[in-house]
Amino acid sequence: MARKARSSGKAKGGRQSPPPDPVDAALALAAERGWRETTLRDIAERSGRGLAELYRDYPGKGAILAAFMARIDERVLVGAETDVGDGESARDRLFEVIMRRFDALAPHREALRAILRDLGRDPVALCEFATGPARRSLAIMLTAAGLDAGGLAGLLRRKGLGVIYADTFRVWLNDESADQARTMAHLDRRLRQAEQALAWRRRPAATAAV
Repeated sequence: MARKARSSGKAKGGRQSPPPDPVDAALALAAERGWRETTLRDIAERSGRGLAELYRDYPGKGAILAAFMARIDERVLVGAETDVGDGESARDRLFEVIMRRFDALAPHREALRAILRDLGRDPVALCEFATGPARRSLAIMLTAAGLDAGGLAGLLRRKGLGVIYADTFRVWLNDESADQARTMAHLDRRLRQAEQALAWRRRPAATAAV
């Protein structure tokens, strides 16, 4: 859905509505004109801040993107406290965590399409994103699903999850169905394929010798 480039700043009843925070402003601009074409000056203007003020908190667009990812990570962790049952398998828990992440991302689908497209044209920015916010998010998803993200095993899980998540993310971006059936089927298939290789299945308890 197209968004207006400028807001009158007035809410109903003539009251002045506050400008969006820089993260929301950046996402709106990305959806309108693309991530590459959005500048810090644009974001400062849209969020009602001076450029120097914005720069103190967000010295670049990468910092704004990292803040957005941290916001989504928090949603994932909060949901893990209530939505993921202890009796579920590790694969099922991870499935729920990833789908909850997609639910949190859903209002920003158009902006994410623009960001993904433009990051692909900027190898430096893509590398910074992959080794920073994206890596942290993978560890958080594993943690939310009750899986260890540390050590060598955790490294392998993060790498495997990164491949599965990136692949499923592209399916989700184009899945406009209300029930996200195509996304869920794709994710379930990929998790099942990787289950044993990445040690997501709980090991059975050792049987005592008779």
